[in-house]
Amino acid sequence: MVDARNMVLTVSGLTKSYGATSVLKGVDFSVARGEVHALLGGNGAGKSTMIRIITGAASKGEGEIVFRDRAGNSRTEGEGRKKVAVVHQELALMPHLTVAENISLPHFRRGFGMFDRSRALLEAHEALAMIDRDFAEASLSRSVGDLSLHEGQMVEIARALASGAELILLDEPTANLTALETERLFSVLRRLTQENGLSVVFVSHRMKEIRQIANVCTIIRDGRTVVDRQPMSELDDTVIIEKMGQLVVARPVGDASTREPRRKIEGDSLTISESGLKIGLAPGTILGVAGAPAGPAALIAALVGAARSKRWTLTHATWPARFSSPHQAATFGSGFVTGDRSHKGVLHSLPIIDNVLASRRVVRGNLFTGRGEQIECLDLMQVLKVKAASVWDLPNTLSGGTQQKLLLARWLGVPSRLLVLEEPTRGVDIGTKTEIYQLIRQMASTGTIIIWWSTENVELLEVCDQVLAFDTAGRCAGLLEGDDLNEDNLAQLTGMAA
Repeated sequence: MVDARNMVLTVSGLTKSYGATSVLKGVDFSVARGEVHALLGGNGAGKSTMIRIITGAASKGEGEIVFRDRAGNSRTEGEGRKKVAVVHQELALMPHLTVAENISLPHFRRGFGMFDRSRALLEAHEALAMIDRDFAEASLSRSVGDLSLHEGQMVEIARALASGAELILLDEPTANLTALETERLFSVLRRLTQENGLSVVFVSHRMKEIRQIANVCTIIRDGRTVVDRQPMSELDDTVIIEKMGQLVVARPVGDASTREPRRKIEGDSLTISESGLKIGLAPGTILGVAGAPAGPAALIAALVGAARSKRWTLTHATWPARFSSPHQAATFGSGFVTGDRSHKGVLHSLPIIDNVLASRRVVRGNLFTGRGEQIECLDLMQVLKVKAASVWDLPNTLSGGTQQKLLLARWLGVPSRLLVLEEPTRGVDIGTKTEIYQLIRQMASTGTIIIWWSTENVELLEVCDQVLAFDTAGRCAGLLEGDDLNEDNLAQLTGMAA
């Protein structure tokens, strides 16, 4: 039992409803000083809602929130929130400002005082260098709007580290980081918790990472606390998954003998080429892409018509050597699911039906909404187990994992020769991951070629026939298949831990 005076945050009996929908139904949650606390639960369990209430971004229903200072004395909620920093699952950066300004500006609360640019650069550099010194040296003056998704994630985390907070809430912080960047972040968090007494709430669906960093965990299910402050050492993965209400039936990974043989499917093959390297992909092939973002991002851009360079070329019976635009790629049958659902994927101002049917309208050239679209949308939502009150609801009423399903739904039933997936399981729970794996295999069985970039090597081994590995400089390092396709070889070729 931890002394209540050592708790930096205590939440008791917290409730929250949106109309008739009850999201939190009496949650209890407490975080001690100097610990990394894993907050676990499936998509829609209520984790993000609770975080928004703790930080003041949403109002609570009933219940109590108590913040304490280092002496154990209670603070008001307003005073307590000033000592809390949060990194949300979806980035909240100002794209027109520089990296340094994004990190430093939120912490300058000086009324009419002048902004000290030299000091801001120094503080931003110190915070960002804790995660990636090379990136800090090269990027402080870059516009955030020019950053990749994983670079933006590092800026978000650096901003939280630079805030002087006593409690940091990290919602899927490693979803866009490489394994090396993740380990650097964990090293920083361990040092700050052990030496400075920082408290960290870590929200993630990656069990391996949770065990690497967390001391204790709390599990929320259907808006209620089902496991309260239990040491991670006392819970195995099976129990955690069961408590979360997840049911997972997965094949063993990393063993080539467990992969189902690929049946021959009629259709045109696709060859992708770069500097003498040629990879032939028969219909129904699932090609994984592994490694730091530079290499995979260049390949993906070429496949979806967004490339500025001519590094990659395509050879297909009915396709041009390069697509001139994403619209041309889509009309030729090359689909794309982005990993950045917040800024590049989900159409937040449009209802669910428009999000689900967006690709169909582009491919078919529809000018008007058809009468059968509502039925079509409902059928797709049923296939993907998307629960919503109406197809006319906005996507922000859904959990992050369910929003990811909407992006996949766009390409179900669309005549696609190729589907490019960029981190399609980013920020989704274990049960939803399994559903996405099954969906990808189903699409491949109809002849669609799947190209899938993931920073989780284990899921590439689970689903893919071959994996193209890139090194940390973005160069092709090798193509693995059969007995050679395993975690050790992937780690060696990519230069990153599995």
